[in-house]
This record gives sequence, C-alpha cells and structure tokens, in this order.
Amino acid sequence: MLSGLAFPVWIPLGPWHVHPHFVFESLAYTVALRLTLRNSRKSSLPASQQTSVIVGGMVGALAGAKLLVMLQHVYLAWESPMQYGLLLLQGKTIVGALLGAVAGVEVTKKLIGVRQSTGDTFVGPLMLGMAIGRIGCFLTGISDRTYGTVTQLPWGVDFGDGLLRHPTQLYEILFLAGLGLTLFRWQRCNSLKNGELFQGFMVGYLTFRLLVDFIKPDFHPLLGLSAIQIACLVGLGYYWRTLQRMGQAIGRWPMSL
Repeated sequence: MLSGLAFPVWIPLGPWHVHPHFVFESLAYTVALRLTLRNSRKSSLPASQQTSVIVGGMVGALAGAKLLVMLQHVYLAWESPMQYGLLLLQGKTIVGALLGAVAGVEVTKKLIGVRQSTGDTFVGPLMLGMAIGRIGCFLTGISDRTYGTVTQLPWGVDFGDGLLRHPTQLYEILFLAGLGLTLFRWQRCNSLKNGELFQGFMVGYLTFRLLVDFIKPDFHPLLGLSAIQIACLVGLGYYWRTLQRMGQAIGRWPMSL
C-alpha cells in the first residue's frame, strides 16, 4: 500500500497543495514549542533564566544542525558544489541539533549561573515534535535523503526512484514511541533524579541513530561510519555515566515493576 504513494505527497490545504515537509516541520516546531512553554511553568527557575536557557538551546541547535549536515554531505562539495550549497541552506540534522542544543544550554547555564538540570522539560516535546517531523520526511520521498538502503522486505517503500527501500523515517517514529513509553515508565518506577529523563532520551536516541544509519546510503568515510554516526559516538561518550546507570537499572527492571 505504501509503495503505491506518489512522492512527494502534497498536502491539500484549502485551495492550495503544500509540500509535506513544510507542513509537518511547521507543525512539529509549533507543537514542540507550545509543549515546552507549558512544561516550563512547572520549573523552579525564574522566567528570565528559563528564557535564556531556551534561547541558548535554540541557537546551539541551529548551529549544530548546520555543522553536522555540512560534514555529513561534504563529498558534494567537489561532486556538486551547487547542490552542496543548496543543502547547506536548506538541510539540517536532528542529531546535530540535539547535540548543539545540549552545548548551547550548558554554555548558557554557565553564563547565567544555573547549576540545576533543565533537560527534562524538553523530553516529551522533543519526541513528539521529532515524530511529527519524520512524517513530513517520509511523505517528501527521495529528495529528503532520509530514506534507507534497498531492501527485499515486504514493507519496503518506493520513494520515487523505482527501488524498494527501508522506510527509516517510520522506523524512527516507532522507536520514539517505544522510547517514550519506556522512559516515562522508568521515571514512574524508579524515581529518577532531575535531568536523568533527558539523559535517558539522549542515550536512547543516539544509540538508535548510530545503528539505523548503517542502513542509510550515506557517505561513510571513517571506519564505515558517517559523520552522524561519529557524532552519535561522541554524544554517547559524553553520556557514558548515564549509559552505566541505565544498564544497572535495566538489570533491576523486573524488581521495580
């Protein structure tokens, strides 16, 4: 059924047909921002500091998303400079945005003297926004460059080039749903400390991207790894202590139900 779609799948809005990436990316940003602002009301931080942290995260996210997309597709700089320039203008990566946001928030917190963790506020909004955005990536088709490698599996999707590919965008949506259920259940059962929910989200998502990007037709210049996968490894190194705590918690999982 999915292979019968004509990509991109334009979205009818009144008299217009709008590109799916624009529709779902706009919806993702709107939903994520509204939920973040709602969640921030529960924070003990003063409003001025909350605003500074959010702005710092947004600036870091933009910088990280652009930097990593530049590295991910650097081969286009000599193969197709015009396409590379267009990609740098329009493209972005979720992994780069997340890691850049973490860096931006941490720098901002140091500048304004905030020591407490602030990431838990963003977990639900981020996961929901990312899932919504991936719908747009899927409906955009081959030009979005988020599809997987060719597969013979029955759920392979023809994104417009006549080849059946892994719908990695849908894999990510399913993963985010499972990760969300696991993390929030973990929070209820184990009384997580402030900040550990966000750390668990980062560890889970970076691990997923490290693995799923092996079935994406990307440029893999270093030991068979793409720039995004290398960034995931760097991020997982940063969260090494969280990885250890999660491993211990998983070992005790049946006792905490």
